[in-house]
Amino acid sequence: MANEAWTELIDTRDDYQLAVVDESYLKAAVKPKQFLHINQSECILCEGCVDICPWKCIHYLSMDAISEASNVDDPKDSPENLGFFVVDEDACTRCALCIDRCPTGVISLGKFTGSVADQNAEFADKPWEYDTGDRDFKNGYMYGIRW
Repeated sequence: MANEAWTELIDTRDDYQLAVVDESYLKAAVKPKQFLHINQSECILCEGCVDICPWKCIHYLSMDAISEASNVDDPKDSPENLGFFVVDEDACTRCALCIDRCPTGVISLGKFTGSVADQNAEFADKPWEYDTGDRDFKNGYMYGIRW
């Protein structure tokens, strides 16, 4: 019959063994979590990343959702800020569909430590050693730029 429920269960293991794990093994085996980063300054606000996310963990919110800003500049103070992205890092599976969907390539997935400003401080003295100015896939495109 078409309305009968499947009641048969799959076989599950019952032979798990617990053991103390060496700390050095654990540190080598557990990798830091990758974080999703959206460069909002070059985003064209198409919300394709929001639409394609199968887990609905990327949200684009209005500036009205911010009640106060502590120890940071309030983004509501700048009239060009129309909204902001929130990523639920616990729900994100790092499937990278949002990265593939983004037409401007402003979404990246990686391991970020410290602030972006601190990371760029080493490039400030001699930027020509790191950026030749040649056109490549990361720059030179007109879409995504705020006028």
